[in-house]
Amino acid sequence: MEHLNAKNFLATLVALGAFSLTACNTVEGVGQDLESAGDKAEEVTRN
Repeated sequence: MEHLNAKNFLATLVALGAFSLTACNTVEGVGQDLESAGDKAEEVTRN
């Protein structure tokens, strides 16, 4: 079961990374996207 959760976590990080690369046009946008990804990673690991 833990292996499945690790796969979901990795898939989420990859999706967020791909989204952040295509969605941000400025350095500020990159920072916001990275912060958002970090927040999501914390949320996923708490559950």
